Amino acid sequence: MRLSSTRRGARLARQLAVQQLTEWTGLPHDSDAAQAVALVTAELASNAITHGRLPGRDFRLTLLLLPDAVCIEVTDPRPENRPPHSAIESEPIDATTGRGLLLVEAYADHWGCTARDAYTKTVWAEVPLRTTSS
Repeated sequence: MRLSSTRRGARLARQLAVQQLTEWTGLPHDSDAAQAVALVTAELASNAITHGRLPGRDFRLTLLLLPDAVCIEVTDPRPENRPPHSAIESEPIDATTGRGLLLVEAYADHWGCTARDAYTKTVWAEVPLRTTSS
C-alpha cells in the first residue's frame, strides 16, 4: 500500500498493519504481537518520512505473513540514506532522538535494509507472532 510521506501516513501505516495482522491471525488488537507490529511499523514509517522523504513521493508499506512472524517492509525513494548496520551505531548514547532502530532491534527477530533498484530502499523487520508468557 502506498501512503503519503507525512505523520498522517505513518499513523495510518501503523493502524493498517495491526488491522491486517488481526485479520490474518485472529489475535486481538491489544495482544503482544499486535503491539509489537504497531511499534515496529510506526518506527519504520517514521524513519521513511524523516530520512527517506522526497517531495511529492510516497512510501510503500508491505506486509507478509510468514509461518511464525510478520514481515514489515517500508520502501522509500532515498536509497542513499541507508540505516546503520546496527541500531547501536545510530546515535550517541546522550542523544535525545534516534532510539527507533533500538526498538526495532528489540522487537524484531531480524531486520535489515535492501536496495532492490537505484531509486528506492526497503527497510524490513520480521516481528514474531509468539506471545510472551505472563
